[in-house]
Amino acid sequence: MKEVLTFGETMIVMSPDSNGPLRYVNSFNKSIGGADSNVAIALARLGHSAGWFSKLGNDEFGKYVLNTVRGEGVDVSKVRFDDEASTGLLFKERFNNDNPNVYYYRKNSAASRLNIEDMDLDYIKDTKIIHITGITPALSKSAREVVFKVIEVAKQNGVMISFDPNIRLKLWTIEEAKPVLLEIAKASDIIFPGNSEGELLLGTADEKEIADKFLAMGSKIVAVKLGADGCYVADNKTTNYVKGFRIENPVDTVGAGDGFAAGFLSGVLKELSLEECGILGNGVGAMATLVKGDMEGFPYYDQLMQFMGKKKKIDR
Repeated sequence: MKEVLTFGETMIVMSPDSNGPLRYVNSFNKSIGGADSNVAIALARLGHSAGWFSKLGNDEFGKYVLNTVRGEGVDVSKVRFDDEASTGLLFKERFNNDNPNVYYYRKNSAASRLNIEDMDLDYIKDTKIIHITGITPALSKSAREVVFKVIEVAKQNGVMISFDPNIRLKLWTIEEAKPVLLEIAKASDIIFPGNSEGELLLGTADEKEIADKFLAMGSKIVAVKLGADGCYVADNKTTNYVKGFRIENPVDTVGAGDGFAAGFLSGVLKELSLEECGILGNGVGAMATLVKGDMEGFPYYDQLMQFMGKKKKIDR
């Protein structure tokens, strides 16, 4: 049995070698990026068994995505290839050290054609936690149907559901997103909103109110991401602010939220306290910002322990 299963679109990320408008950039570095595969990769590096499924174009980029995710120790046996659609692309545009502008080339991508017929229901049953992001239902009607089928199967088989709203307003409007994401939230056991997502979905940016409202909807655990300040965690018994790990000069914050979710879920799998889960989440999220790229900065467990001061580092 896998410990965590994720699913959704992973794209080719083209990162510029220089800052400025893309029309003046002549060379790029190629990597992969996808919130769902990010979580799976981060969990695999922390020593957990993770699986990821999606639909990729039957092209060189699709093969690159598959090989990269598989090379990180994630099970990709249920990934499907599409002969008629391409793997999605994402271009980053950088100015100074701010978060990059993002340009998507993913409309009608292979992943947007993911549908219920592509699913292996037994595979979905064979896990402890299913992690869902709010990006997948934004891709298409068929991808949205997959999300709710996964929720149905998980509920029928006692599988814990983890949810990161991950609102992407370049993919759909808040009017389209809100009812869908709230429906997923109501079915979720663990939810990882940020303050801005709480404001969009619930009308409040206050972390305590966000947690209270999601708990009232039926979630068992809420971990509100507070960026460099850490997180606010709550269940029906306890609440706590968990201090973050300060990074003086973060290189790239993309992927930090996915790292937080992975670290937190690692703590859940280890049956740690709510506060300890938050500490692990903060640690992985902070380390993700030390390196350029979506998933390149996720640590292995020993590296995380050294970063958090729980294991001595031997330099030479």
